[in-house]
Amino acid sequence: MRYYLSETCALKWLETPSVYNIKTDELYELDAKGFEFLKASALASGCDALDADPGFVDYCMSEGILKTGKVSFSRPGPVKSDVPSLRYLELQITDRCNLKCRHCYLGSPQNRELSIGGIRRVLDDFYEMQGLRLLVTGGEPLMHSRFAVINDMLSGYLFRKILFTNGLMLDKAIIKGLNFDEIQFSIDGMERGHDALRGKGTYRILMARLNDALDTGIETSVATMVHSQNLDEFEEMSELFSKIRIKDWTVDTPCFSGNLKHNGSMLVSPEIAGRLMRYGFGSGLHGGGEGYGCGLHLAAVTPSGDICKCAFYTDRPAENIENGLRKGWALMKPTFIKDLECYGAGCAHIDECRGGCRFRAELCGGRNSRDIYKCHEFGIINT
Repeated sequence: MRYYLSETCALKWLETPSVYNIKTDELYELDAKGFEFLKASALASGCDALDADPGFVDYCMSEGILKTGKVSFSRPGPVKSDVPSLRYLELQITDRCNLKCRHCYLGSPQNRELSIGGIRRVLDDFYEMQGLRLLVTGGEPLMHSRFAVINDMLSGYLFRKILFTNGLMLDKAIIKGLNFDEIQFSIDGMERGHDALRGKGTYRILMARLNDALDTGIETSVATMVHSQNLDEFEEMSELFSKIRIKDWTVDTPCFSGNLKHNGSMLVSPEIAGRLMRYGFGSGLHGGGEGYGCGLHLAAVTPSGDICKCAFYTDRPAENIENGLRKGWALMKPTFIKDLECYGAGCAHIDECRGGCRFRAELCGGRNSRDIYKCHEFGIINT
C-alpha cells in the first residue's frame, strides 16, 4: 500500500523537524526517520511503508497526516529554518479602516496599503522560512483595494491563514469565497460594551456576520479588549462564546497608545483588567520557547513594508520588505527571560507568562520591567 501526505499537512523543518496539520492547527515534532518517511510520502508518487514503524504510520493515519489516496498537487521539500524560527507573521495589508475605535493603537489611518508585489514577496519568504500561521490584519483588511486578488493568492501557500476583522464588510458570499482557515472577530463586549468602544449599531451587524461564518463551517475565534464599559459583561460573553463553537477566545487589555491617549476614560486599572484577563480559552495565536520572552517566533509587516518585532513596534523597524523578510528577521533579537525584572524576583509563573507583553511592560516602567497587568492576571499582585 502507498501512503501520501495529506493535502492539509505540510512538512516544516523548524528547530526540530515537524509536520503541521494546517486544518487542525496541530504541530507534530518528528525524529529523523519519521521526517524522512513523511518527505517521501509528500512526493507525487507517495511511498510504501516497508521500512516505517507501523505504530507511527497508524498514528499518522488517525491524525489525518497520511492518506492512501493520491494527492492532486506536488510541493517543494522543506528548507531548514532560521533559529529561532519565524512561525507567526502579522501582515498588516492596509491601515485603512471603516471604524474609529476609541482604543485603536494605530491612531488615525494614513491611507496606506501594501502592493500586490510586496505581499507576494512576503508570502514567498514566509513560506520558505517554514512559517506556520499568517495573520492578515489592518486596519480593516477587507478595505485593501485589491483584497480579492490577495485572497486568490493565498490558496497557493501551505500555512494557516487567519483573517482579523471587525466583521462589518463580510457577507455570506464573501465568507464562502475566503481562502482562509480561520476568521478572528473583534468582539469587545455584549451590545452595550462593544458599541461603546466601536460605535453604535456595530455589535448587531458583527454578530450577524459571526453567525454567517459559523454557518459556513469556517473556524472562528474572538478577541476581546478589557475596557471601562464592558466590565460586567465577561460572564455573559464566556457563556455565549462557549455555546457557539468558538475555537479561541483571547482576552487582553489595550496599551496606552494611539486613540486610547484621547479616550483615557476607557482604560482600566491593572487590578481590574488583570482579573478579567483570566477569562478566555484556547491556545492563542503565537507560542514561545523555553527561556525566552513573548514574541520569540513572531514578526509583523506594516502597510509601509517595514518589518518589526510586533505591530506595537512600528517606530522601531528592523528592515523593510524591499530587502527581504529573512534579512529583517535576522536583525531581530529575542528577549531572554533571565534578563527580565520578574525573573530576578523569582516569579513562579515566569515560564507560562514569559514576561507578558514587552511593549506594555515598557510603558509600565522600562525595557526589562514587569507587565503589571499580567502580574495581576496570575495573582502575583493582589492589591
